[in-house]
Amino acid sequence: MIIAIDGPAASGKGTLARRIASHFHLAHLDTGSLYRAVARDIRRHGGSLEDASEAAEMARRLDAETLSDPGLRDPGVGDAASIVAKFPEVREALHEFQRDFALQKSGAVLDGRDIGSVVLPDAHVKIFVVADVEVRARRRYSELLTRGEPVTFEGVLQSIKGRDDRDMNRSTSPMKPAADAHLLDTTKLDIEAAFDAAVRLITRKIGQQGCP
Repeated sequence: MIIAIDGPAASGKGTLARRIASHFHLAHLDTGSLYRAVARDIRRHGGSLEDASEAAEMARRLDAETLSDPGLRDPGVGDAASIVAKFPEVREALHEFQRDFALQKSGAVLDGRDIGSVVLPDAHVKIFVVADVEVRARRRYSELLTRGEPVTFEGVLQSIKGRDDRDMNRSTSPMKPAADAHLLDTTKLDIEAAFDAAVRLITRKIGQQGCP
């Protein structure tokens, strides 16, 4: 069984995907970490995030063993990731990585921004998670404060709006729900309520399809 979970920044898709993967005993891949890793590697080599050829080379050389690097959650890495994500060559290289991951015998849960629409259009279940932008900004702001990072709510809000704009308007694989994706609005839901709603949806869907 392959489950694709997409949505914008701070919508709750990552937490939801991890919970779903654990519940159904499936492997999980946060595909956003791939783009963060590419941005990290470019910076470590003193390169430019706007250099498409360098970004593509870093994507092709990506070391999967480094995806657990806590530095991928450092301030600014998410914004940097959305810059390199606009390059078709980068997306092509990382899409191959994602498709290979999904081919595991037991199945997998992948979360990102174009999993259901581009990477895995034949996924058994597709969920697109949404939430009001100010709610998403408040969630990210609280998360960063908990980590002791010096941020302001307005700064976080503008950062998320900027990422949304880049993700939705890039020429290659723009963020949008797949035609057959189920929308899950988490604006007024905590993680438990969102998880329960997603499990009900998935259970009903795989029952209809007869998935293992």
